[in-house]
Amino acid sequence: MTEILPGIHLIDGIDPDPSFTTHVYLIQEKGGSWTLLDTGLPGAYEKIEAYLRKLGVAPTAIKKILITHLHRDHTGSLKHMAGVTGARTFAHWIEAAYIAERPKYDGPGMPPAEPFQVDEVLRDGEAVDAAGGLIAYHTPGHTPGHLSFYQPERKLLFSGDLFFGGEKGVMLTPPEYTFHTPTAQISARRVGQLAVESVLTYHGGPVLQHGGRAVRQLVDSL
Repeated sequence: MTEILPGIHLIDGIDPDPSFTTHVYLIQEKGGSWTLLDTGLPGAYEKIEAYLRKLGVAPTAIKKILITHLHRDHTGSLKHMAGVTGARTFAHWIEAAYIAERPKYDGPGMPPAEPFQVDEVLRDGEAVDAAGGLIAYHTPGHTPGHLSFYQPERKLLFSGDLFFGGEKGVMLTPPEYTFHTPTAQISARRVGQLAVESVLTYHGGPVLQHGGRAVRQLVDSL
């Protein structure tokens, strides 16, 4: 079990390729409920459910599932996890349409494995009652409706695939996986203005200390 910060768990071993780290986050809420952030590839739900068993947490304790964007490595186990938890599901309104396959996504990266109707659509700047209060930031570029989630009191940034984490900080997700890299650069500049201590990336990393510095170093290099 990996509790990387108080109340924030990184579920290990989600990706079938051990050389490619994939980070699904499980967030403990007040009152004994939990929030799941992204769901991994199809079949990743087995690892998520095994982690819950180790914690002694029933799947139905997950009340919210937040999705950063449509790609299959984030939405592949969404339908299953929504079914076993009964949780409300959230995504940006653009991504929600692609996740429902209305229309089908034809950009880089793997589209959803199957259509799914998200319960609640988010817009830029909306508050989400999770992790002590998250703000949904529309950070397009990697996909058109990509979201990052910011927790201002704890200075946490759940960055999805806006960034990859690495030994030297963060980098933009490579262009071959990105819908429009110049737009991703603009999104990076925007979140670079936030007060951030920890950047909780989906691939690589995360950067638990001085995350804002790492983002600003990236922005300065663009």
